[in-house]
Amino acid sequence: MADDAAIVVDSVSKRFRLYRERSSSLKEMLTRQRGSRFEEFWALRDVSLSVDRGTTFGLIGHNGSGKSTLLRLMAGIHRATTGSVAIDGRVSALLELGAGFHPELSGRENAYLNGAILGLTRRQIDARIDTIIEFSGLEEFIDSPVKVYSSGMYVRLGFAVAVHVDPDILIIDEVIAVGDEDFQRRCFDHLYKLRRRGVTIVVVSHSLGLMQTLCDQVAWLDHGVLQQAGPAPEVVRAYLEQVNTEEAERIESDDAKRAAASGLVPQLDLEDGQRPISIESVEFVDAGGSHLAVAATGRPLTIRIRYDAHRPVERPYFSFAVEDMAGVHIANPSVRAEDRAPDLVLSGRGYVDYAVPKLSLGAGDYELSIAIHDEHAMVRLDYKARVARLHVQPGDQPIIGKIDLLGTWAHPQPDLATR
Repeated sequence: MADDAAIVVDSVSKRFRLYRERSSSLKEMLTRQRGSRFEEFWALRDVSLSVDRGTTFGLIGHNGSGKSTLLRLMAGIHRATTGSVAIDGRVSALLELGAGFHPELSGRENAYLNGAILGLTRRQIDARIDTIIEFSGLEEFIDSPVKVYSSGMYVRLGFAVAVHVDPDILIIDEVIAVGDEDFQRRCFDHLYKLRRRGVTIVVVSHSLGLMQTLCDQVAWLDHGVLQQAGPAPEVVRAYLEQVNTEEAERIESDDAKRAAASGLVPQLDLEDGQRPISIESVEFVDAGGSHLAVAATGRPLTIRIRYDAHRPVERPYFSFAVEDMAGVHIANPSVRAEDRAPDLVLSGRGYVDYAVPKLSLGAGDYELSIAIHDEHAMVRLDYKARVARLHVQPGDQPIIGKIDLLGTWAHPQPDLATR
């Protein structure tokens, strides 16, 4: 191993046997052909990467991509089928709910047991036990058997032990996501402290925003194959681009299948035929005018409203409302008076665009309702409730929450009045 490497994964592949049929008797076990008992499944294929000492390294990818298997190889729980994993330092791992806990023992006894497994003496655990209990927040239940603990209590105790045994390398699967908001914040605060102390951290998480801010390097796995490894922002961006592309293709395919199954073509709904203008459809297009099935935070988006004016309509108002899937009203843009030409008259089919240079909506699903009013904004000429759904994926810089306020921070300034 290089002097600056804490973990080196060299051409590692891992094979599992998936047993489709289990023998229910000794006779079946002896008479069944061996070849029919299992199938081989390769969870990892020829993965090579290096984790530098004192850095935080993340693993990303869809469920079943091999992330957890690789963590277990690093923790020494599994052995590689081919290749090798070299570790330099004491490893502390928190990989799954209740791992290493004996259900009949109390929380305190399990803390001592886990500490001993991780190589600490009883005297060393004695010196840390109060800190572990305080961090876990389980003072009331620490002497109760862990079999009565909830999943969140398991995580609290497991994390508290794992991070307080002075590990050189800390390996964490996404189990901390089970804890409540307050405990998650304490966990991440403590991870930052360990990072500053030079502890090597390897973490799996589906929170890409967290991986970008917490990790120095990230590796992206897909079906057991390493796709890319490098600086966190670059790898997360590449992963998101693939996810967005695949989701756009899936949404388009699903829409096409539903349309084909229904045998229906969208029709104009003129009700009693008295409407002077009607809304035909809503489309989402990119900066180049191409159809978008999935939008992305921080990237350009144009909302195109198609209409049909059955007779001349002077200077109409177009507007739309944006709601999240819980029905919370997010925004209600409308055409401004200065955007309408004094002599504007609509006749026949056409469209109007609402261009967003940089989409400020956070990731999620949103529904749009469209309205057209007369020139005085007094009479509603047509209205379509929840006529379009906008699916937004995280962009290059994901935001937390529903919207980005699009503000800018100024440099801190001294308050001269207090001097």
